[in-house]
Amino acid sequence: MNQEIKKAIIPIAGLGTRFLPLSKVVPKEFLPLVDKPIILYIVEEAQKAAIEKIIFVTSPKKTAVIDYFKENETLEKILKNRGRNELLKELETLKHIYKNLTFDITIQKQPLGDGHAVLQASSFVKKEPVAVMFGDDIVESKTPCVEQLIRLYRTSQKPILALYRVPEEKLSSYGVVSVEKIANRVFKIKKIVEKPSPDKAPSNLAIIGKYILTPEVFDYLKQAKPNKKGEIVLAETLQKMIDEGKNIYGYEIEGKWLECGNKMEWLKTHIYLSLKDSRFGSDLKKFVKENKLI
Repeated sequence: MNQEIKKAIIPIAGLGTRFLPLSKVVPKEFLPLVDKPIILYIVEEAQKAAIEKIIFVTSPKKTAVIDYFKENETLEKILKNRGRNELLKELETLKHIYKNLTFDITIQKQPLGDGHAVLQASSFVKKEPVAVMFGDDIVESKTPCVEQLIRLYRTSQKPILALYRVPEEKLSSYGVVSVEKIANRVFKIKKIVEKPSPDKAPSNLAIIGKYILTPEVFDYLKQAKPNKKGEIVLAETLQKMIDEGKNIYGYEIEGKWLECGNKMEWLKTHIYLSLKDSRFGSDLKKFVKENKLI
């Protein structure tokens, strides 16, 4: 019996060291893209894909995300008394995104790898397939990226990895896959190679931080032993499954991958989205031109 995917895990427990010193006080997931935090883009993608429950995996001191996704009656009352209807409208827009979602939070006490983070949500997932969406990756697309993966899962009933073609000179920054083509944009994963040199990369298909995981993956994560760095890594666990003859598929997503994993990529994504924004883009382009910034 096929199960619909109605839950998504969003790991946000990382230290955000690439964004220091700002990330000492501002969690990476709350860095802005235009006028919204990164995390809202991820949650909005899930909501558009008919996800009903979000499980945040966070660290002990990072619980602001729950406050963000709930009503603030005191603030709304102040704005109403001041006649700030335009700001109330902004809050209503946020509510519209999360009104049909429920949220749970689980704690990763120590940063012991992305596989370990995902595993912390297992009690909320139970024996269901689930989407996993990491906060470093935004995809601009007509069909939400995670929905593209869900559609493939309906026919494959196997774990799915989101894939994207990247230039040869950037392959050493990603997990890259060796594949067997099954259909248009659909591949059987044969091997996952972490950060290969360009001459040793098995393809130009990199893994984006969006997955569909089956209950079997959680069984493997529970049995996984930490690597030399003391971490349980999702890619290593998936590779073990492949080595043992399990089928795992990849889908070359439709859309544009916008990264937020380090300062430069985040700045590029922020500028790209800001210049395209219907509210701000025109004035920003004028500002850039008038000040001869490029």
